[in-house]
Amino acid sequence: MSLDRERSVAEAAAHAAADFIREHAGGLDASDVRSKGTHDLVTFVDEGAQRIVLDALREAFPDDTMLGEEGASEVQARLAEPRVWIVDPLDGTTNFTRGVPPYAVSIGLREGGAAAVGVVVDVTSGETFSAVRGGGCTVDGRPARVAEAERLDESLISTGFPFRDYRYVDAYLETFEAAIRGTRGVRRHGSAAIDLAWVAAGRFDGFFEAGLAPWDVAAGVALVEAAGGRVAGLWPGADPVATGGLVAAAPGVFGALAEVAAPLGRAYREVVEGDAL
Repeated sequence: MSLDRERSVAEAAAHAAADFIREHAGGLDASDVRSKGTHDLVTFVDEGAQRIVLDALREAFPDDTMLGEEGASEVQARLAEPRVWIVDPLDGTTNFTRGVPPYAVSIGLREGGAAAVGVVVDVTSGETFSAVRGGGCTVDGRPARVAEAERLDESLISTGFPFRDYRYVDAYLETFEAAIRGTRGVRRHGSAAIDLAWVAAGRFDGFFEAGLAPWDVAAGVALVEAAGGRVAGLWPGADPVATGGLVAAAPGVFGALAEVAAPLGRAYREVVEGDAL
């Protein structure tokens, strides 16, 4: 079944939200920024952008389940629905509040437990990353593919640092050290949606992170897979979207990067499964 309409609606909604975000860039007061958890910020801009996206999706697909970052509840139950839209209206809120690029609108459709559509709009550059399962990935309408890297020591990868939960920080630092020793370089954007979009576009060869939420990665997973890349959870059989821990990379370096991330995967699994008890 074609998903062209879903992608078209998602692209239009993402651009409308990005326009709204740009209107308020650089105009926030300290009172406009609230904390919703450890090192986790929200503003009226996040909330307004989410309303724009969800209103557009609900109008076009009233029978689908919606899961947005702001006010999210029953997350795992919603992820199990046949079709669920997963929305991060402003991925990189901390960057946004400081005027530091990048930050993005991220919209993913999960269908039957698998990534079906992904749209990420980089608000700061205006680039649009878009993908449909089985239909390839594009950047501003041009076909995009993951890199052709074959050696991890010649690769540029990205990651994100633990910022909410530090129970697995020692294992993360072990993985990070192996990454900086074993690759050409490691970058940290502060936006998982952009990191994954750049893997899909072949700019980064791979990405790993733990402690994310479904809305951080749902669209990016669709982009990487549609661009010919591989995505997996941080331990065998783990759902990268549901657990918030993943490795995404070009096929030629995926195995090597997954091996580097194994210590993080073991520690993060203990945290996730312990919290589920």
